[in-house]
Amino acid sequence: MIRKIGLLLCGFILILAATACEVKEPEKAEEPKATETKEGGTLVFGRGGDSVGLDPAYETDGNSFMICDNIYEALVAYQDESTALEPGLAESWEISPDGKTYTFHLRKGVMFHDGTPFNADAVVFSIGRMMKDRKLKFYSQDLQVPPQERPPEYWVSMEMDDTVDSIEAVDDYTVVFKLKRVEAPFLANMGMDFADIISPTAFMNNPKEFLRNPVGTGPFKFVEWIKDDKIVLEKNENYWDKSGGPYLDKVVFRAIPENSVRFLELKAGNIHICQFPNPADIPLAKQDPNLKLVSQPGMNIGYLSFNHTKPLWQNVHMRRAIAYAINRQAIVDNIYQGMGQVAKNPIPPTMWGYNDKIEDFPYDPEKAKSELAEAGYPEAKDLPELTLWSMPVPRPYNPEGLKVGVAMISDLAKVGIRARIVSYDWGTYLKRQREQPEDMDMFQLGWTGDNGDPDNFLAVLFDGLASPAIRTQWKNEEYHRLMTLGKQTIDQEKRAEIYQQALQVFHDEVPAICVAHSTVIWPMRNNVMNFKLHPTASVRMKNVRLE
Repeated sequence: MIRKIGLLLCGFILILAATACEVKEPEKAEEPKATETKEGGTLVFGRGGDSVGLDPAYETDGNSFMICDNIYEALVAYQDESTALEPGLAESWEISPDGKTYTFHLRKGVMFHDGTPFNADAVVFSIGRMMKDRKLKFYSQDLQVPPQERPPEYWVSMEMDDTVDSIEAVDDYTVVFKLKRVEAPFLANMGMDFADIISPTAFMNNPKEFLRNPVGTGPFKFVEWIKDDKIVLEKNENYWDKSGGPYLDKVVFRAIPENSVRFLELKAGNIHICQFPNPADIPLAKQDPNLKLVSQPGMNIGYLSFNHTKPLWQNVHMRRAIAYAINRQAIVDNIYQGMGQVAKNPIPPTMWGYNDKIEDFPYDPEKAKSELAEAGYPEAKDLPELTLWSMPVPRPYNPEGLKVGVAMISDLAKVGIRARIVSYDWGTYLKRQREQPEDMDMFQLGWTGDNGDPDNFLAVLFDGLASPAIRTQWKNEEYHRLMTLGKQTIDQEKRAEIYQQALQVFHDEVPAICVAHSTVIWPMRNNVMNFKLHPTASVRMKNVRLE
């Protein structure tokens, strides 16, 4: 959820143009020509942190999903640089008139990396293992789906157990999903990472270790994982799609936590692509004749939320006090440095359903003090010292979590609120935050959209009544009603109106403080061809090549 988090994204935005950042216009990478395509070589991708795990059903973070993007595939896929749907492992599909039956027709001749065939039973196994009450029917083999070791967070947070009734393999290449209710985003959801199809054979050989030994149908195969150092993938020579790549022999994902070090590694030629550079490094990249830039408005939101399980944060005046106290414009100006804009909605302005009528919270320390008094703290010194959890890794929606945290506690101090920074390694941060511990008051997280639907932000991130897996655990009956109505309404114009109402409820109740939507700009070596940024933050290496 962190993408995209999970969790968890939300994909976005009327952001400052690339020229305002003094960068090149977004690169349109060269399309490979049949007579000029160069194959081979090893591409090294420099990223801000390591993966948590590589089983797509159980992960929620972008560093895990970027590996999954190249190992696995889902029934449907998103087009390059878009959330428009296209066929994936399913060649085609039909939806029943009542909107509750989806029939997928699968590709033939596709093989998993372990040499076993992809078929309808693999789909039933891969998706069915996430179901709490399993109504599954296999066609050619009676697979025994093992019990869950832990809740599949994406599946649970998206209320999929309340959506999917049964999954049946009608024959080797036809799968039927029967739903309990109409679910407008269902098809788009089936293109997300959690819905990737895995090898049942590989999983059953060692279920507990599958997250470290992944097997899918994608363009690259897993080779090795050296924790906190690198993950190595190699070309899938038997990849089913013969229309293009993969062209690279290997892709190495190196974990380089420091933004500045990662950029220096790029300039030195030790990596080919630098994820999340410091904003100050963008002009330097532009001046370097060996580098080029690609850019895209991010389908994302960075936010600060509260531990809603604690009585202190169940008081709306306390939440509003924090909203007025934090100078978000200064954070965007000084830390995002032109690569983002202050957010007033938890969905980006380019997404349908955005509510532009919302009047944002201004930076107003005096108003913050007034809200503190309303909350029962006319003297801020009577508050205990608060903890503000800050992310240890750069993410698309937050370039430097620790710096943002320092800026926030400095702003809080100006209205008399004492707070300190808490941080952990990324895996521990996500695990502990999900548990809503007593020692957590506020926490930074964010989201990059998965499918271009407002539900993927508004319900997945903030509807605590829908699931205990929702990381904010804010519980509001009216908001929950609107989220449910939005899912079950097919007409997009009516859905947009529903989400605009929900956004007003969100603003009034302040379950989280919307900080920023960011522009995504990554530098790379000039010899990297056809690398494209995606709104969902997917990292796709299939068509990338080195010249």
